[in-house]
Order: sequence, then structure tokens, then C-alpha cells
Amino acid sequence: MHKLLFIMSKSPITINAQEAFDALLMGSAFADCSVLFIGDGVYQLLQAQKPETLGAKNYTLGFPALSDYGVKRVYCSKSQLTSLKINSSELAIPVDQLDDLEINQLITQQHKVLSF
Repeated sequence: MHKLLFIMSKSPITINAQEAFDALLMGSAFADCSVLFIGDGVYQLLQAQKPETLGAKNYTLGFPALSDYGVKRVYCSKSQLTSLKINSSELAIPVDQLDDLEINQLITQQHKVLSF
């Protein structure tokens, strides 16, 4: 099975972030998918989100079901969590925190990488 990495780098209130999540769920039906949150995408992982107040759908409520869709590997940038002063206890789901070298290795191990 092909290894497919989805890189989530957009703020949670953007349509791109929601479309990326939808694409991840669809891709998981056909490939071995994993997801990496970097940049503003790290904010998607926060528990206390209320995008409805801005007229956006709260797709992040679906994150706990990722493993049910076969997405077993969820990663984020350790350095970005640190620089944003985000503690792992604030995240909606458990993630593997990777340093920059590990992120580069992860990317090179994939058959395809989709960046949103």
C-alpha cells in the first residue's frame, strides 16, 4: 500500500484546513495515510476551538475518529509547539512530536506528500 503524508499547515478557520481534513479521510480509504501538523496547522490540534462563532464548521471534532479511518500516525512539529507555548495537554488528540530532522526523515519515507 502506498504511504501518503498529509501536511496540515493552515489555520483551523480556513476552508483549506477543512478541505485538507476531508481529503485525508478520503485518502485513508486507498492508502496508508499519516498526517503532520506544522506552522499555523498546529492550531488545528487545540481542544478549545469554537469556529462556529466565526461561521465555520468545527471539523476538528472529527480528529478523535482518525484512527477509525485508518490514520494511525499523527505528528506535529515539536519546535513549533514550543515556540507557540502550546503544551501537549492542550491538544485534542495524542500526537507524536517530531524535531526538524525527524520531520525531514518522515517526508522522505513517503510515496506521496500532499501539503495544505
